[in-house]
Amino acid sequence: QVQLVESGGGLVQPGGSLRLSCAVSGSIFSINAMGWDRQAPGKQRELVATITSGGFTNYADSVTGRFTIFRDNANGTVYLQMNLLKPEDTAVYYCNVDYNQYGRGRFNSWGQGTQVTVSS
Repeated sequence: QVQLVESGGGLVQPGGSLRLSCAVSGSIFSINAMGWDRQAPGKQRELVATITSGGFTNYADSVTGRFTIFRDNANGTVYLQMNLLKPEDTAVYYCNVDYNQYGRGRFNSWGQGTQVTVSS
């Protein structure tokens, strides 16, 4: 059983900052890529950012320069630092982890989602 526990969402004014975190626990041999997606009301889920096990990052154009993804491999945690937030960043944010289980193979799991609302 693998669990992803997200935290850090909330209400923030435009121009403000939030940091999301996602802690991974359970029967994991190793973690490959980690990332964040988001889904706004009435819109499709979209990729926000990813980070590989080697630390290479990728961002959606809409968040480049404002968001930073980083990970703590020792603690199995991925973070999303969000600065200069805009109302259009309002969405439910989901973390995603690509991992290996010893003797069982490669899997992908999602967190439960955390709400981010940017409004004055």
